Order: sequence, then structure tokens, then C-alpha cells
Amino acid sequence: MKAVVKYQKGKGHVELRDMPEPQCTDDRVILEVAHCGVCGTDLHVYSDTFRNFPPVILGHEFSGRIVEVGKNVKDVKLDDTFSVLGATAVVGENCEYVEMGEFMFSKGRRGMGHGVNGAFTRYTCVRPDQLFAIPKDVTLETAALVEPFAVAVHVVEEIADHKIGDTVLLSGPGPIGLLCMKMLAAHGLKVIVVGTEEDTMRLEMAKKYGADSVYVAGKDDIQQAVETETDGKGVALAIECAGAEASVVNCMNALKPLGQYVQVGHFGKDLTVPWDLVAFRQLRIHGSVGYTKQTWRRAMNILGQKAVDLSDVITHRLPLVDWYQAFDLMWRKQAVKILLNP
Repeated sequence: MKAVVKYQKGKGHVELRDMPEPQCTDDRVILEVAHCGVCGTDLHVYSDTFRNFPPVILGHEFSGRIVEVGKNVKDVKLDDTFSVLGATAVVGENCEYVEMGEFMFSKGRRGMGHGVNGAFTRYTCVRPDQLFAIPKDVTLETAALVEPFAVAVHVVEEIADHKIGDTVLLSGPGPIGLLCMKMLAAHGLKVIVVGTEEDTMRLEMAKKYGADSVYVAGKDDIQQAVETETDGKGVALAIECAGAEASVVNCMNALKPLGQYVQVGHFGKDLTVPWDLVAFRQLRIHGSVGYTKQTWRRAMNILGQKAVDLSDVITHRLPLVDWYQAFDLMWRKQAVKILLNP
């Protein structure tokens, strides 16, 4: 079968290759991949700035149809369709974090698409506990977005503290930032979105998704904008999704006393930021990484209840052979979510 493979360490070293089809063991199932989204992690694996274990098939945001069931697997039938939680492909045994449901912190964890073979291919093999049934009327395309959507659900529903009437600053309108925008809009919150000049298309999408206003860092005076938007009070919540030092500075300066800062973006380096504000304004600082299984259940409920629509998040659909075009669109910030179809 054809697959997009990181075949050795180092920048690049990714290509479409012939790979053997996975074999179904007694306790696993085989899915035929319907759609697999392109994630920033895939780009980092390409650039070798995210831990990976080549040779490995990339891709971890996917949905599929069951084509083979191991003899010990119960309650899964041929042709059943699922969204798949790839992040738990390997977790540490007797791990306290796994027992707590916080598998993201398991020391031995490896996810699909970088630690073990992923879904930029036709068939993949998973455990039945990684399967999440797709709610009625939710398409396989939307089901492929549950993984990044769960990241946003974790940020907005499980980490961030907000109330109706609050004003939120969302910095970084990448795919995760825009999914957070959709969640914040579902709560009826006033949201200010900040991006860069490269984010023109994505800032337009943010307005479409319900942002009250958008600003361009480096062009607009962000602090003056926040002053105007909040009558000089500052925002109650700032969510940093850009992974850029200037973005952190803008977020922290925008917060009012007793406000909350949530870090979602990744930097890969140390920063210089106005840390004294944490004490002087008594800010609450939280990080958010990944999700839990409970987050996935919540995300499925949200989609099943039609509380949030993800269909307009998909900006491109491409065949697997055009994987590099998909990566290039993401590098140039000309897409929100791209689905590769094997």
C-alpha cells in the first residue's frame, strides 16, 4: 500500500513509499482510512523538530471503516465507522497518569504518526479502546477532525475559566486557534483575535467563525486595541496559540488583574516575557496539552448535538499523492484543515 513515510532522521526524508499492509492480531482491528487531516505535528516531524521514530508512517487525525476484526475483539463489527484516538498507541504500564486518565503525561507514550505507524495510508491497525463511534449524521470527514477538535475542547471547556460577558484575547489563528474560536463563539463570548500579516486568510475565517474583531500584530497597536475593546479594563482570558514570543507579551499585557493566561502554542526555545505581571496582576497561568479520553467523549457529544459545526473548517481535500502540496499550503498558512484521502 502507498504511504507517506518519514524514512530516516533529519530534516525532510519524507516520501510516498510502498509499505506492507498491517496484519490484524487477535486483540486489534484493521481500519480502511477514509480521511486523514494534516496537522502541525506532521510538519514538525518533516522538519525533525518533533520526536519521531523512523521509519514511520505519518498522520494521526483520521476516521475509517472496520475491514477486519481480531478474534478476541467484542462489540466491533465489519463496516462500523469510527474516529480514532491515535495518541494512546503506546503508553507506559502501571503509569499513574494513565490511571488518572491523563495519558498525555505517560513517560513511555508514543502516538500514531510519529511514534508508531499512522494514517497517511490506506489501512491501519489499532486497539478497540482507541475507537470512538461516530454520532448519527456526523460525516466521516468531520469525524477525521475530532483529534484537533478535542485539543480545542480541552482548552476551552476543561482548562480555561470564562463566563458570559467576558472578553477573550485569542492570539494565533492557526487550525487549533480557529477551533478554539468556534468553541468560544458557542459560549457567546466576545473574542478578539490577533494574527500576523501572513494570517490574512485565517483572520477572515476567524471573523466568519464569530470573532468580534481581528487585528494584525506588527501593524495594529494591540494594546491600544485591547484598551478600546474593553473600555480600558483588559481581557479576562488570553489564549496563546501562536507559539511566538511577541504573542505571549501581547497576551500578558492585555490581561486585567486576576485574569487567566492559557498557553497552547509551542516555542521550542526559552523566552523573555514580562513575568512580573504574574505577581503584580495576580494572573493565573495554565498550560494545555492534548486531551483525555473524557475530552474525546465530550467532543463527540458536542458534534452529535450539533453545538459546533466543523464542516467549514475543511478548506482543502487532496489525494494522498499530493501530500507535499498539502504541507506547503500549511507552511504558507493558506489552509485551515486539509484532508488527505488515500
